[in-house]
Amino acid sequence: MYGKNRSGYGVVPLVDTDGSVLVKQSGGALADAAMQGRLFVASMQTPTTTSTTLNTTFVGLALCNPTGSGKTFIVHQFWYAATAALTAAAVLALATTTDSGMAADITPRCVRYGKATSAAIVDKGATIDAPVIERIITNLGQGAVTVALGGSAPNVVDLLGGIVLDPGRAVVTDTTVAVGAVMQFGFLWEEIPYAA
Repeated sequence: MYGKNRSGYGVVPLVDTDGSVLVKQSGGALADAAMQGRLFVASMQTPTTTSTTLNTTFVGLALCNPTGSGKTFIVHQFWYAATAALTAAAVLALATTTDSGMAADITPRCVRYGKATSAAIVDKGATIDAPVIERIITNLGQGAVTVALGGSAPNVVDLLGGIVLDPGRAVVTDTTVAVGAVMQFGFLWEEIPYAA
């Protein structure tokens, strides 16, 4: 049995006494996807308000895999922050919908800058098809930013690839009520060839 290294040279794999192949994870769980130009990021540069829950007149942040992209998106992370006190307490969730009504507002970036171009549409507001909540993320409290979002704790949610968007699907932020123009959101995702 032979394998190949990244340079294409044949190598003999190292095996343990029971015959299992010994492998080494290098650079972190997403390093290979990053190095190969499959990992992309999009973050809001300015704060936004949000729409009421499951509203088809959506406001927030959407990651859309457009019909005909030829890609499947694996969503790895989502993050959120507030720049000031929220105008109301809310539940923050992620919902899925179709690609209907989506238009590009934010240009996605390959995490290996310049290596690849994303097929994604990243939108801050649109008229969308009826969304369905997939993940409850957190409670957003009303008050100071330190109260609303738990002080200095990071607000990065590791989705573990648990949201997959085939062509024609999108994931959008969802809050139970509008919280004022204070929220910023972002997504980290991987793009792989679509296979039905």
